[in-house]
Amino acid sequence: MAEITYSKAVDTKIIIDHTEVSDALRGKDTGKTLVEHVVDYARKNGLKVIPLCPFAKLVIERYESLQDVLA
Repeated sequence: MAEITYSKAVDTKIIIDHTEVSDALRGKDTGKTLVEHVVDYARKNGLKVIPLCPFAKLVIERYESLQDVLA
């Protein structure tokens, strides 16, 4: 019902390329939660994030607490 896709760009960076949430989950912060999980993964693994997905980029730009992982 919801997914976020990302790939490794190089050994130290990942690219978020797509986020999708079904209509049934819209308005419940599901997309934001998915982005937060990728940010947490990046932090734990010493990675930087390149948010090519417009939604992920918007979420990271909106929340300063997520911006430390930006490449």
